[in-house]
Parts: sequence; structure tokens; C-alpha cells
Amino acid sequence: MRRMFDQGDLKFVVLALIAEKPRHGYEIIKEIESRVGGAYAPSPGVIYPLLTMLEEMGLVELNASEGAKKMFAITEQGKAELETNKANVDALFARIDAARESFSSGRAPQIVRAVENLRLALRLRMERGPLSEAEVEKVAAALDTAAQVIERA
Repeated sequence: MRRMFDQGDLKFVVLALIAEKPRHGYEIIKEIESRVGGAYAPSPGVIYPLLTMLEEMGLVELNASEGAKKMFAITEQGKAELETNKANVDALFARIDAARESFSSGRAPQIVRAVENLRLALRLRMERGPLSEAEVEKVAAALDTAAQVIERA
């Protein structure tokens, strides 16, 4: 499976979603996940720094806060950025629509999402440093158990 977004693409997707209506980070994550049929959801570690970057670039502004939730709205500069990149934005949303169609035809999006979550968890754990022998055994046992449960389903 190819990456959902190439370098810099997510910026335009988030900006377009905020242009539709003011949104906060979690809402953006869930909206993207919904639009691709549950097959992909950007992590908070990607979305929240991206929102900060868009704000620093003057493309979005803080619209309101609900406790810790910051609601962002698009600025005139953000609208101009979307208009300048309209062909790219339209192509991105066409790709999102195609991904939703692809994943909904035969592949359960909940399973695709769960597999992606597993891959991410493994990658993040491996990036933290070497595993002890006990940790290796624990991870292998968890994966073996999951495989057995899946085989019996």
C-alpha cells in the first residue's frame, strides 16, 4: 500500500477541511479517517504540529477554545493558498475518494486501521531503542496470540 499522502499534501487537506468549517485537531483526524473509509487516520503527533505550523504561516487562526481544544478557522491568506493550489487540492481529495472506494470494496476498514496501528506501535517501540530479551518475548507472545485469535475468527 502506498503512503496516503506525499510530503506536504496533508497541509492542503487540513487547510481545506478548516476552510469547510472551523475545526479542532481531533475533529480533523476523525474527518480524514471518515473520508478514507477508516483505512487511515493521521496521528495527533502529525496533526497538532501541522496546525501550529499553519497558524505560524498565517493560513489559519485560533477561532475559539473549548478547554484544551483549540478551534481553528481559515484566514484570507489560507483561502488564497488553497486557491493557488486548487488543482493539487482537488487531486488529493480525488485520491482520498479513490482510497475510500478501494478499501470499502472487500477490505474491512476497521481491520486495515488496526493493522496500521499495530505497524505504527511496533515502529515507534523499535525507534526507542533495543528490546531486552524479556521485551522481545512479550512482543512475540502478543503477536502470536493475535495470530491465533485471527486464525480462529
